[in-house]
Amino acid sequence: MLQAPRLTPRELEIAKLASQGLTNREIAERLVTSVRTVDNHLYQAYSKLGIRGREDLGRFFAGDRST
Repeated sequence: MLQAPRLTPRELEIAKLASQGLTNREIAERLVTSVRTVDNHLYQAYSKLGIRGREDLGRFFAGDRST
């Protein structure tokens, strides 16, 4: 059986925050990192999940109640 690539813990954390509507700047400030780092983690998460952006993240996490 094929499995989707797993996100790193940081990619997952950032993707969940983005799916909740936080901007990259807000995420960076909350996690004490740079906006560029947030951009890079989101890019990797989108690529691994085969999605295009925040709207798709929202649908991806819609059934996840662990946040």
